[in-house]
Amino acid sequence: MTSQLIKICSKRKGNYLHQRDRKRKHKKEKIMVSREQKRAALHEKLQLLRSVTNSHALNDTSIVIDASKYIENLKEKVERLNEEIASAESSSVHNPLPMVTVETLEKGFLINVFSAKSSQGMLVSILEAIEEMRLTVLEARVSCTDTFRFQAVGGENEEQGETIDAQAVKQAVGQAIKNWSESTDQV
Repeated sequence: MTSQLIKICSKRKGNYLHQRDRKRKHKKEKIMVSREQKRAALHEKLQLLRSVTNSHALNDTSIVIDASKYIENLKEKVERLNEEIASAESSSVHNPLPMVTVETLEKGFLINVFSAKSSQGMLVSILEAIEEMRLTVLEARVSCTDTFRFQAVGGENEEQGETIDAQAVKQAVGQAIKNWSESTDQV
């Protein structure tokens, strides 16, 4: 009877140890799966960051460095645009014509026009100038409440075969605004 009790106890102890080992193994497997999921999620986020910032880097550190540089460039662009807007607002008292800036993008241009006063009919003149240059407006935002703001992303018409530089776009839009201004002054 004592030998049977010893066998039962040792069997239970063995089962207990076996169950404990299985629980530990299961816990380790859960941790491994969790780590793999976290690693996969991080990799996915880094690839998204890589594509958003147009990075060609292959390792994680380089992707983050490229993203930091991209953010710094965006900050500089925002500062420059804010300075241009501030100077346009201050000079609009002396110069009634709107301020025009054109930046070259990868495929096209970013066109900004700002005037301290809302100007009826100016938008049509600007769009006609863009059309005459055979640029395609891919996206545009316009505000004409108290001030006039126009921002458009224009792409070059690839059928033309000739390239257009940002200065030519700026001159054409500026000339369209000047012509519009002169025609409204005569009325």
